[in-house]
Amino acid sequence: MKNFSIYRSWKGFISPFILGLYLSFTPALASTSIKYKQNIQPLSKISGIVTDGQNPLPGVSISIKGKAKSVITSDFNGQYTLEAAPNDTLVASFIGFKTLIIPINGRKIINIKLQEDITSLQEVRVNAGYYSVKESERTGSISKISSAAIEIQPVTNMLATMQGRMAGVSITQTTGIPGGGFEIKIRGQNSIRPGGNAPLYVIDGVPYSSDPIGYNQTSTTFPTVTSPLNSINPDNIESIEVLKDADATSIYGSRGANGVVLVTTKKGKAGKTKFTITASTGSGQVTSFMKLMNTQQYLAMRAKALSNDGITEYQAWDYDINGTWDQNRYTNWQQELLGGTAAISKLQGTISGGSETTQFLFSGNYHTESTVFPGDFLYKLGGAQFSLNHRSEDAKFKMTFSANYTAQDNDQPAFDFTYDARALPPNAPALYDANGNLNWENGTWDNPLRNLSAKFESKTNDLLANTVLSYEIVSGFVLKSSFGFTDLRHTESRISPSTIYNPSYGIGSAYSGIYLNNTNRSSWIVEPQMSWEKELGKGKFSMLLGGTFQNQSTSHLFQSGTGFSSNSLIYDLASATNVRVKLSDETVYKYQAFFARINYNWQERYIVNLTGRRDGSSRFGPGNQFANFGAVGAAWLFSNETFLKNSSWFSFGKLRASYGTTGNDQIGDYQFLNTYSSSGIPYDGVIGLQPTRLYNPDFGWETNKKLEVALETGFLHDRVFLTAAWYRNRSSNQLVGIPLPGTTGFSALQSNLDATVENTGLEFTLRTLNCSTKNFNWTTSLNLTLAQNKLLRFPGLESSSYKEQYRINQPLNIQLLYKYKGLDPQTGVYQFADVNNDGKIAFPDDRQTVVDLNPEYFGGLQNQLSYKHWKLDFLFQFVKQKNRNYPMGFAGQMSNQPTKMLNSWQQPGDNGPYQIYTIGYNDAAVTADYLYSESDAAISDASFIRLKNIALSYDLPLSIKNTQCKIMLQSQNLLTFTKYEDGDPEFTNYGYLPPLKIITAGIQLTF
Repeated sequence: MKNFSIYRSWKGFISPFILGLYLSFTPALASTSIKYKQNIQPLSKISGIVTDGQNPLPGVSISIKGKAKSVITSDFNGQYTLEAAPNDTLVASFIGFKTLIIPINGRKIINIKLQEDITSLQEVRVNAGYYSVKESERTGSISKISSAAIEIQPVTNMLATMQGRMAGVSITQTTGIPGGGFEIKIRGQNSIRPGGNAPLYVIDGVPYSSDPIGYNQTSTTFPTVTSPLNSINPDNIESIEVLKDADATSIYGSRGANGVVLVTTKKGKAGKTKFTITASTGSGQVTSFMKLMNTQQYLAMRAKALSNDGITEYQAWDYDINGTWDQNRYTNWQQELLGGTAAISKLQGTISGGSETTQFLFSGNYHTESTVFPGDFLYKLGGAQFSLNHRSEDAKFKMTFSANYTAQDNDQPAFDFTYDARALPPNAPALYDANGNLNWENGTWDNPLRNLSAKFESKTNDLLANTVLSYEIVSGFVLKSSFGFTDLRHTESRISPSTIYNPSYGIGSAYSGIYLNNTNRSSWIVEPQMSWEKELGKGKFSMLLGGTFQNQSTSHLFQSGTGFSSNSLIYDLASATNVRVKLSDETVYKYQAFFARINYNWQERYIVNLTGRRDGSSRFGPGNQFANFGAVGAAWLFSNETFLKNSSWFSFGKLRASYGTTGNDQIGDYQFLNTYSSSGIPYDGVIGLQPTRLYNPDFGWETNKKLEVALETGFLHDRVFLTAAWYRNRSSNQLVGIPLPGTTGFSALQSNLDATVENTGLEFTLRTLNCSTKNFNWTTSLNLTLAQNKLLRFPGLESSSYKEQYRINQPLNIQLLYKYKGLDPQTGVYQFADVNNDGKIAFPDDRQTVVDLNPEYFGGLQNQLSYKHWKLDFLFQFVKQKNRNYPMGFAGQMSNQPTKMLNSWQQPGDNGPYQIYTIGYNDAAVTADYLYSESDAAISDASFIRLKNIALSYDLPLSIKNTQCKIMLQSQNLLTFTKYEDGDPEFTNYGYLPPLKIITAGIQLTF
C-alpha cells in the first residue's frame, strides 16, 4: 500500500509557483522589443478629480479602454493621474456607481462625476468560502455585513456586530462581564447536544476553533467558559458572510451542518500611504434593574410573614426586623453592587497603501474596559494585524499574506454580585465601618464585598496567520494553495483567600485555595486548489477542485492548591500544602478532505451549481472515518428573459433552490475509544488509572439534510429589493451520550441516537432606497425570521433518560412544567393540576405542561441617513419570545422581593394573585413556591424592541490637503421596550450580570 506524504506532495505543488515567479517577469522583458514595432502615439499626463456630485470618491478605478493600464483614485480629494494618448478613452468604474466612458479628445484635465447605480449592487462579489460569486449569480443563501456596519458598533466581540442584522441568525449575549461571550444559532438548533450547534468559523481562509478554552472551576464569573472569539478585533474586519443553506455549506462537508461564518480582514489598497488614527472613550452601565421593595415595604412583608407563621416574638437571628439592623436604613443594592460605570477606552492606528502590484496594511489596537462592579478591575485587549498583497505585472502570479496577533488580560472578581444585589434586605448594614474596613456588623451578615479579594484572572495570546499563493497557468486555469497556522495560549486562575471570611471566625491562610487552568491549542492547515473557467457555447463553465489537510493539537492542565502559609503566596502553587491535578490531557485532531465545485451559467439566466466533499476525521472509529457530502443549487434569473429585460419597473428577479447534505463532527476527540485517566488516588504508593469511556466502533457522523427555496426581486432599479426564503433542515444520526445503568461503572456510552430534529422557517429581507439627492440619502433595511424547531422522531423516548426533557413534535428548547391552577383563596397557597389524579403533586408525572422558549420571530430594522457631512445609522432589534421569571424564593424570608409581591394574599377570601407570606414554617407554602417556579405561571412575555445600535458622525470640513477628520458618537443597547419585569429580556442566565448599555465618543483622523 502506498503511503501518502503531504511533505513530498508540497514539492510537486509549489514548484509551479517557483516557475511562475520567473514567468511573471517575462512579459516586461518581452514588451521592450514589442513596443518599437507598434505605431505609438505620444503620451501625455491626464489628471482630474472624481466625485459623486458633491464629495470626492477615493478608490475609483480609472482605466484606458482596450488597454491594461489603470489607476486608482487613492487620495481623499478623489484625484487621479495617468498617461494616455489624445484619442484614448477613459473608463471610470466604482462599486455602487454607474460605469462611465469618457473620450479624452486631447484634453489634459478631465473631472469625472459618477452617478449612483443601485442595480450595480447585484454585481458585488460575495465570499462563498473557497470561491467568490456575484450577488446576482449566487445560488446559495449567504448573508453579509460589511465594515461600514461593523465599525459603528462599540463592541469587542465580532458576534455582537451581527445581532439583529441577519435573517436566520439568532445571537444572544451570555454575560455583561468584559470579555464575555455570545451564543449563536444559524437556522435553529440541529443537534440534541447543547455543545454541538456552533457554526464553523473561517478567518481569512483558516478554520478557527470556537471550542471554549476556559474551565468551569475558574471561570465562575461567566455563565459559560471563556470564548476564544474575543481575539478577533471587529475593527480589523472587512466583511462577515454567513453561509446557511446546503448549496453554500456543503463544500465544507462535515463542518457545515450549523452554518459557516466567514470573516475577511481588511487589506491594503493601492495609492498613497494613508495613516488613520481612531480614539474613543465611553462608559457602560446595566441596561435595567428589577423593581424591588424598599425598606418599609420589605419590613411590612417580613412582619406579616412572621405573623402568618404564628411567631409573636422575633428571634435573635431576625436581624433585619428585631432592631439589630437600622429599621430606617435603605440601600438600593442593585445600584450599590451593579450600578457602577464601566470606563471604556480604545485606540487604533492603521497604515496602508501600496502600488498597483503590491499593497500593504499594518494596524495596532489597544482597548481597556473596567467593570460596573465595585473594586478596581480591568479588561485589557491589544493586538496587531499585518497584511500584504502582491501580484505580478501580468497579474498571473498572486500572493496574499495576513497575520493577526491578539493579547488579552482580564482581571475580574471571581464571583458575580448580581445575586446579592437582588437578594440582600434593603436595610442590610453599611459595606464599610467608620475606619474604612469591611463591616461585618458583629457577625450578623456576610458582607458581599468579601468576594472582592477572590479574583479571576486570565491571559490569552492568540496568533493567526495565512498565506495564499496562486498562479494562472493559462487563461482561466489557476493553481492555488492556502497555508494557515493558529496558535493560542490561555492561562487563567481563580483564588479563594481566607480573607473572604469574617476575621472573627479565625480562618487563616491554611484554608486559602487557588484553581488554575492552562490551555494551549495550535493547528496548521494546507488547502491546495485548482480552478478553471471557460466560456462554453452561450454559457460560462467553472470548476474548482481542492483538498484540505489539517492537524490540531490541544492540551489542558487543570490544577488546584489549598493550604498556604501566607495569602501572599497564594499564586505560588509550590507553596500549597495540598496540590491536585484535576485534568491533564493532550489531544490531536486530524482532518483531511477533498472537495469539488462545478458551476454552469447559461446566458446569465439559468445557473446550476454542484458542490461535493469527502471528509475524513480522526474523531470516528475505523470504518466510519470517511463520509461524503454534497449539494445541488439552481437559479433562474427571470429578469433577464426577453419579456422582462426592458421592464421600466421590474429591475431584478431570481428564483433559486438548493438541496444537499452537510455533517457534524462536534463531539470532541477520542469519544469512540476506550480511554483511561489518572485516578489521582494513591494505592500502595502508586497513582493508578481508571477507565473513563467505553469503546464504540459504530460511532459515526451526524447528517443534516437541507432544503431551501427562495425568491429575490428588485423594483425601480433595485430601489426596492425584497427577498423571501423558505428552508427545512433535518438533522439525524444524533451524536449523544446514551445513558447506561450504574452497575456498568459508566454513566453513558457515546453513540449515534436514531433521532431526527427538524428546523423550518421563513426569512424575509427588504432593502429600500427612500431618498437619494445631492445632499440627502436615506436607506432602510429590514430582516425578519419566523422559525420552528421540532423533534420529529426519537424511538424509545418514553423508556429513555430523555423522557422528561423532550417530546415528539415539540421543540428541543422546551420546558416541561407544572400546570398552575390559581390561588386557593382560603389558604392563600398556590394550586396546581394533578395530572395523574393520584392526590399529590409530584415530579415527573404532574410536570407535563409544555412551554416553548424558542423565539416565535426575530429580526432587525436599520436606517442609514446622510446629510452633507452628517451620517446617522440606527438599528432596532426585535424578538417575540417567552422567558422564565427570575427565581427569588418564597416571599417572607430574609431576602428582598420584587414590588409585585406586595399584591400577595393577606386574609381568607383574598385572591392574591401571589401566595401567603411565610418565613419558612408554612411547609405547604414553601413547597408551593417551588412548584410555582417550575410551573407555567413562572413564564412571562419577554418580547422586546431594542435600540441595539445608534451611530452619529460628522466629517469636519478641513482645509488641510489629504486630511480628513471625523467625530463619532456611538451607542449599544441604548433603549429597550419590553413588558418583562425581571431584568433584561434578552438575558437568560440567572444570577449573572446582564448586557450593558454602552455610549462612546470618538475621533478619527486620516492623513
